[in-house]
Amino acid sequence: MQKGLMWGSVVVAVAATFAPDAFGYYALVLVVLGLAIGLTNPTGDVATRIAGYVLAVFLPQIADNLDVIPGVGTYLNGFLSQFAVVIAGAAIANFCLVLYNGLMAAGDD
Repeated sequence: MQKGLMWGSVVVAVAATFAPDAFGYYALVLVVLGLAIGLTNPTGDVATRIAGYVLAVFLPQIADNLDVIPGVGTYLNGFLSQFAVVIAGAAIANFCLVLYNGLMAAGDD
């Protein structure tokens, strides 16, 4: 399932990059795919979760620098910016799972 969600995310991100006007809800689909990825594959390591948060925030800014590459830079920027939405969805799902687990374990001390 994880592999299918990742491939689906890549396909939707590529479609959003090359045909942005063909479908108006690319961002919604990408967030839902990211949420599904985060819920089906929760990240237990704190450092990996923080790296996901940082990547979700800074990947679009880093990708903006690819526009200087003639011909393909705009498409690379678009793909990475779209894929950052998936990463953000996964980060939100992981945050919610950690919050839920912390609240459920709060009375167990």
